Amino acid sequence: MIMDLPKPGPTFKELGLAKDILQAVEYMGFEYASPIQAALIPIALTGADCIGQARTGTGKTAAFVLPILQNMDKEASHLQALILAPTRELTEQVDQELQMLVGKAKVRSVLVVGGKPIRAQVEALNRYPQVVVGTPGRVMDLLQRGAMDLSKLRVVVLDEADRMLDIGFRKDIEKILRSCNPNRQILLLSATMPESVERLARQFMKDPEEIDMSEDQVVVDTIEQFYCTVEERNKFTLLMRLLLAEKPAQAIVFCRTKRGAQKIYERIQKFLPDVETMHGDLQQTKRDRVMKKLRKGKARLVIATDVVGRGIDISGISHIINYDIPQGSDDYVHRVGRTGRMSSDSEGRAFTFVTPEQGSELTRIEMLINTLLHEYKFDGDEVFQAKIVKNVSEDNYAETAFSSGSDWDNILEDL
Repeated sequence: MIMDLPKPGPTFKELGLAKDILQAVEYMGFEYASPIQAALIPIALTGADCIGQARTGTGKTAAFVLPILQNMDKEASHLQALILAPTRELTEQVDQELQMLVGKAKVRSVLVVGGKPIRAQVEALNRYPQVVVGTPGRVMDLLQRGAMDLSKLRVVVLDEADRMLDIGFRKDIEKILRSCNPNRQILLLSATMPESVERLARQFMKDPEEIDMSEDQVVVDTIEQFYCTVEERNKFTLLMRLLLAEKPAQAIVFCRTKRGAQKIYERIQKFLPDVETMHGDLQQTKRDRVMKKLRKGKARLVIATDVVGRGIDISGISHIINYDIPQGSDDYVHRVGRTGRMSSDSEGRAFTFVTPEQGSELTRIEMLINTLLHEYKFDGDEVFQAKIVKNVSEDNYAETAFSSGSDWDNILEDL
């Protein structure tokens, strides 16, 4: 059977971008625009306010960075664009993509985030950057110190607006927007549109154009999704069984709390190599080191909270494991969206641990993605159950089955 291949979107040349911008895009190897890029770029180029709803991993960053670069007065020595994002990791990713898209243009940008020396950021702001990328908390801190002037700002981007409001940045965002040039353009990007985001848009945006690319794109088709029914006390054993059965190239295990993630990490790193953890209690230098190892493929397994659930684009992730079912259905989408990106035809796999009491939460997720998750079945369950009997309890299984420092590709053969 011959399958029809999806038709590519318009080329970047068709979107009204200038020659110097197109050269940077072509240098990066891009020719066709994604749906959010094709819809947002022409609107953003006009200077109109715009609300764009799209899931992560769809090219949102280039969709707002390219119009910013084209509309910028590159000879001016004042701040013209402010890009706000919810986490340090996401702001760093946005800044990296900005640097690549700048190409040979003389555009000065500064990254301002917490966890880094503020004095160095103040000094960088004193060199008159044209673009600032930052988290709302650190931007607000710098505004209060008089280190930033937003009076001549041309455009403000609120990236992952729903997430920024979820984690408590609403007041900071409102104060920042009130400090801006009243004629500034606002580009609001959000994976979901809860009432809190809509209120923010009504309060600060002027007749915004609306783009909704979320329909039928909740989870990419290349991701296989499963659930595993398990009692709470047996989750760790199930995790070890799953890793042995799947042997992922790279995997992220999502936990609901920082304490839970740290506890699992401390336990699992005794048995398996190349394991890291990632959560909000870690110092920024540690988080940077983990992200660098993850991107280079040197961290095979990361135990994390939702600090990496949004917007982090790492191509090598083959598996996502929801050790704790997400608190919100939308968080499921963002977690699962971290996988299946190795190539256009690669298949990521996602697993969600569900306790008997969480059936309704699983149903909500299935309704959101309009897909029934399949129950994951292990091969050789009879052998596993025999080991459980031999080792007295399932809780004891993991710690008796693995030897410290073993190569986890070969562990299964040693059992």
